Amino acid sequence: MCQVLYWVCWPMLYNLCQSLFQATSQASLQILRLHSDLALQTGPGCQSSAHGLCPLAPAATLRPQRPERSQRPGRSACCRVAKQRRSPRSRREAGDWRRGPAAMAEGGKMAAGSGKMAAEARVGQVVLPGDVLLLPARPDHDAEQLPLDSGAAPRGRLLCGPGLRRCAAGLLVTKCGLLRHRQPGGGGGATAGGAYWVDSQQKRYVPVKGDQVIGIVTARAGDVFRLDVGGSEQASLSYLAFEGATKRNRPNVQVGDLIYGQFLVANKDMEPEMVCIDSSGRASGMGVIGEDGFLFKVSLGLIRKLLAPKCEIIQELSQLYPFELVLGMNGRIWVKAKTVQQTLIIVNILEACEYMTSEQRKQALAKLSGN
Repeated sequence: MCQVLYWVCWPMLYNLCQSLFQATSQASLQILRLHSDLALQTGPGCQSSAHGLCPLAPAATLRPQRPERSQRPGRSACCRVAKQRRSPRSRREAGDWRRGPAAMAEGGKMAAGSGKMAAEARVGQVVLPGDVLLLPARPDHDAEQLPLDSGAAPRGRLLCGPGLRRCAAGLLVTKCGLLRHRQPGGGGGATAGGAYWVDSQQKRYVPVKGDQVIGIVTARAGDVFRLDVGGSEQASLSYLAFEGATKRNRPNVQVGDLIYGQFLVANKDMEPEMVCIDSSGRASGMGVIGEDGFLFKVSLGLIRKLLAPKCEIIQELSQLYPFELVLGMNGRIWVKAKTVQQTLIIVNILEACEYMTSEQRKQALAKLSGN
């Protein structure tokens, strides 16, 4: 009997509780809506009157209404008007920097124009990216007239080295460093030609056509080898780009080998391409480097210093130990001596030469030669 009453009364109680819950929730929502309407009608300064008009809920349970933007202190309608988007004409008149790349280019030209100076006066000084170096004028040169005197000596060519780029006004600086100038071999001043470049201590290498570098074979795709040269993109090397290589006589190149070659194609819009032969088809020391030895990397400034015709560092090291040395313009050096100990000594000396003076270097070599 009890079980029958339980199963009969339980659904009725459940339905009654559910209906009561719905009624209370609807009543609370109506009360909240009423309070919000009263608060909007009376305004932020009359919260007490709004509380008094509604006796169903206490004043402590109501939160103060947030004033509108126009009613906040220190805000006015002119602020919103000032935030309206300006028309393209007003932006052009105001000189807005968001006009586009054309405006940025004009600004860059104006900034570059402010740093114009003669290239001769800036030799040995620090130059910054964006500076424009004016080239010396040639009064006897007229582009509209052809040279009729074939016996006259030609004027020297002006070479633009690393860190500089040709522009309409002269030379545009793209790197930070010291400006250097080299006179042409035939003598003469700067007006007779020569080479300008920026001497900077950087380690990131950008491929340049004709540079001789050391690459590491990373993959082989068909008849082309992929080499890591330290740039932003890997270089390609054909198996026919070796001395005496044919379709039947292919060079023995494996993944991980070191290749010493030069760039045949180096363009910002194309993939760099390397070869291991010169213009006459000879290897000239290029090709696969031996398995033994030690490969390490230094800054590009030290590489240019070591590649100088009369480098004191190489001459002093040659008197210490006999060794083999391969220098790449991408900052990689390969060294091999008779023993591993001698090889490591030469590597440490070459790495420390960048931050040592000539006297300190001579003292270190004297201690090693005495041992």
